[in-house]
Amino acid sequence: MKIHALIPAAGLGRRMACDGNKQYLQLGDRPILAHTLGLFQRSPRVEAIWVVSPEAEMRFCRDEVISRYGLSKVRGVIAGGAERQDSVRLGLQGMSAEENDLVLIHDGVRPLFDMDRIPELIEAALPDGAVTGVPAKDTIKTVEEGCITGTPERRLLWQVQTPQVFPYGLILQAHLQAQVDGFIGTDDASLLERKGHRVRMLQGSYRNIKITTPEDLRVAEALMKE
Repeated sequence: MKIHALIPAAGLGRRMACDGNKQYLQLGDRPILAHTLGLFQRSPRVEAIWVVSPEAEMRFCRDEVISRYGLSKVRGVIAGGAERQDSVRLGLQGMSAEENDLVLIHDGVRPLFDMDRIPELIEAALPDGAVTGVPAKDTIKTVEEGCITGTPERRLLWQVQTPQVFPYGLILQAHLQAQVDGFIGTDDASLLERKGHRVRMLQGSYRNIKITTPEDLRVAEALMKE
């Protein structure tokens, strides 16, 4: 059984302000995506990395990130789709993996994941997959037309993160079925949840932020300086 990392760097919300695609913004001495790929490059458990990129940026991704920073575990750069779910599906279809291999799906703009957690995630990924997350700190309200309609019990609420780890054949079929059904999930685990699979939730870290705003970038810079 091989361990693959699939990094969607396409369909991630596109641009941050006018600074360009956010995965290529500088974080310290290199682009965010280079930091993220470097996590898996250094992991002894991960054998292959597959990157999903907007088609127009594939050459830039290869030349300015993968080659420049010596990311030798990257086995391919795959053209993505309009939305993240499209990009993950296309990545799964384009990568070379066996049905029983494990695939870690990780956002290209989460460069601060603690890789010491990988063995625990891998162990928990069978049979139905495992994800990382953190308990919600704030009270959450459901709102319709500007008015509160409910207050879910906070102890039941978790903020989901990545990596999300699944048997390759299982998550590929879940994505293909979702495409047939016209179902759009909020994350990869939701495509299995709707079919009755029991995906494990493991405690993550509040440091594992997703860089989506200029404020996130400043927080990530501060965390990296630690």
